[in-house]
Amino acid sequence: MEEIPVKVAIRIRPLLCKEVLHNHQACVRVIPNTQQIIIGRDRIFTFDFVFGKNSTQDEVYNTCIKPLVLSLIEGYNATVFAYGQTGSGKTYTIGGGHVASVVEGQKGIIPRAIQEIFQNISGKPSIDFNIKVSYIEVYKEDLRDLLELETSVKDLHIREDEKGNTELP
Repeated sequence: MEEIPVKVAIRIRPLLCKEVLHNHQACVRVIPNTQQIIIGRDRIFTFDFVFGKNSTQDEVYNTCIKPLVLSLIEGYNATVFAYGQTGSGKTYTIGGGHVASVVEGQKGIIPRAIQEIFQNISGKPSIDFNIKVSYIEVYKEDLRDLLELETSVKDLHIREDEKGNTELP
């Protein structure tokens, strides 16, 4: 089977106002000029990309996601996976703020990727494109497609076809 390259990025969100009011302290720090973080006093971890608390949506998208989107246009598959505990910033990074009121700089990965995909394919009218999108939430080992209203009652399973492609039948 062919090796699939996986890159891992970490984004550290700033403390929320209520956390600052309760005198909470940040427990994750970026080691300057490296792709490493420190958790607690001495636990060091290395990633492909590290974004500190002052990172922007633009910076995260252009560094990690834009290359994937451009490879999609060339016919490759791509997956973006956001993982973290409740309140860690996944929804903000993936989607941005409230959809109806998101200013350009706060747009997350999804609105930026959609815009980029359609801008690219509109410039290639001689090519037929077939776009399939899933927005899957994994919560307590249950899968739910957030773009499909009926999936709260439907059983979703991740499968691999005979060619080794991952699919949601």
